[in-house]
Amino acid sequence: MDAKRPILTTRQGHPVTDNQSLRSVGERGPATLENYQFIEKITHFDRERIPERVVHARGTGAHGYFEAYGKVGKEPASKYSCARVLNETGVQTPIFVRFSTVIGGKESPETARDPRGFAIKFKTVEGNWDLVGNNLKVFFIRDAIKFPDMIHAFKPDPVSNRQEPWRFYDFIANHPESLHMVTWVKSPWGIPANYREMEGSGVNTYKLVNEQGVAHLVKFHFQPKQGVRNLTSAQAAEIQAKDVGHATADLYDAIERGDFPEWEFCVQIMTDGDHPELDFDPLDDTKRWPEDQFPLLPVGRIVLNRNPDNVHAETEQSAFGTGVLVRGIDFSDDKMLQGRTLSYSDTQRYRVGPNYLQLPINAPQEKVRAYTNQQGGQMAYFVDPTGDKHINYEPSLIGGLQEAPKPAREYHQWVEGHLGRYQTTRTADDYKQAGERYRTFEDWEREDLIANIGGDLKQCPEVIQLRMVWHLWHCDEDYGRRVAQFAGIDLEKAKALPPLPGKPAPHQRRSAPAYTSGKKEEAAGVQEPVGAK
Repeated sequence: MDAKRPILTTRQGHPVTDNQSLRSVGERGPATLENYQFIEKITHFDRERIPERVVHARGTGAHGYFEAYGKVGKEPASKYSCARVLNETGVQTPIFVRFSTVIGGKESPETARDPRGFAIKFKTVEGNWDLVGNNLKVFFIRDAIKFPDMIHAFKPDPVSNRQEPWRFYDFIANHPESLHMVTWVKSPWGIPANYREMEGSGVNTYKLVNEQGVAHLVKFHFQPKQGVRNLTSAQAAEIQAKDVGHATADLYDAIERGDFPEWEFCVQIMTDGDHPELDFDPLDDTKRWPEDQFPLLPVGRIVLNRNPDNVHAETEQSAFGTGVLVRGIDFSDDKMLQGRTLSYSDTQRYRVGPNYLQLPINAPQEKVRAYTNQQGGQMAYFVDPTGDKHINYEPSLIGGLQEAPKPAREYHQWVEGHLGRYQTTRTADDYKQAGERYRTFEDWEREDLIANIGGDLKQCPEVIQLRMVWHLWHCDEDYGRRVAQFAGIDLEKAKALPPLPGKPAPHQRRSAPAYTSGKKEEAAGVQEPVGAK
C-alpha cells in the first residue's frame, strides 16, 4: 500500500476495501439487495450523462480572459457604454468559451457543414455577461417563432432518421430570408478549418447604453488573430476519414503547448432608431451591416490560455443565455434575440437543473457572489446569503436583502404600436445581400458553393428544385444559372414561376463579374488561409 496515494471511498466517504467484487452468497451468488457500495456505484453510473443539448450538442471549451482597450475605435468606450467590462483597461476579466457545431449530436464529426457556435461567458466585476453567437455574422431566420420549425427541418427525418436535403431546401424555399445564410453555409465558410482560425459574432443586435442613458445599436464580432481558414467539401471529407474530432484536438493541443489563440473583440455601432434610409432593418439578423458604412471598431481582445480540468463539469455543464447582460449592455427589439432570451435559460434549467448557476463553471466570480431569495429545487447545495437566514423575502422592515441604488439616469425606450403579428416589410436584401456575397467570393469558393447546392438539389423533388433555382436566380443570374446547370434543372421553367404566395416579388438581381481573383490550384491545400477577405 502506497501511503502517498489517497484512499478510494464511496460518495458517503466510506473507505472501499474491495472494489473488485460485489457482495454475494458464496462464490457463485446470488447477489444481495443490501449491496450498498455496488448500488451507489452502478446507479450513479446510470445517471452520468445529462441530456445533450438539442442544438450545439457537439462542442469543446476553454478558459481565458478578456482585456478591454477602454476605447471604441478611437473614442472612449464610456461614450457608448457604462459597462465596466468595456471601460476598465488593464483588467483581465475571466472568460469561458464554448465552441460547437449546431445540428449534429454529441459525437457527430466536427467537419460537418454547419454553423459553429461561439459562446462566451464573461465573469465581470458586475456579474456575468453571456454573449451567445456563431462564427457567421447572419442567421437563417429573423423571427424566433420559426426556430423549432427550422431545427426540425434540419435535423434527421423522424422516419428515415437521416438528414434529407429535400427537408432542408423545402424549409429554405419558403423562407427567402434564409438565402443569405445558405450562401455562406454552402460555401467553404460552412466548414471552418478549426475553432482557432474562425470568426465569431453575436449575430443579434444589442444596445450599448452610457451613463447619460443614451443608447446605440451594436453588433459584436470576434476576429481571429491567427487568420481565417475554411475547408472545401473534399478537404473536410479527407480529414473526417481519419478524425471526427479534429477541431477539439487542435484547440486542446494548441493551448497545451502554449500557443494561446487570440481574437480582436470588435463592435459595429449605429444610432438607435429605425433607419428607414437602409433597405434592411438593422434588427434583422439575416442581414449584415455593411462594413464600409459601419466599420468594425476594436474594443479589446480575448485570449484562451487554459483547458478545462474536466469536460463534463465545465464544458458540458456550462450554460449560456442571451438574457445574461450587465448594466451598460441592453436588449434591442430584435425578435430573434427576444425569443432566444427565454429559450436559452429555460433550456439550461431543464437540461442541467434549476440550480445550474450554483455550479462553479456558471457562477459569477467570488467577489460578486449572488445574493437572492431563491431557494430549493433539484441539486441545491447551498442557500444564497440573505443577510438574515430567517428572511427569504423582500422588502422587510427588520432585515434581509434590499434593492440596489438606482442610477442617476436610466435608459427608457418609448414603445407604442398596435399589438399583432407582423413580418418585416424591408425584404429587398433577402436577395440582394445573398447576391452580393456570391459576387464577393473567390472563384474556387463559388465553385464549391455551386457543387454543394447543386449536389443537394439533385436529391430533391422537382417542386423544390425549381423554387430554389428561382430564388438563386433572383439573387444573381449567374448563381441561379450555374446551380441549374450543375443539377440538371430547367432554368426557364424555374424562371417562369410566380413569386411565393404572400411574399413580395424580389428585385436587386445582378450578374456576377468574370472570375479574376481565385486560383484553382491553390484551393486544394489547407495550409494557406482561405476565404473572403
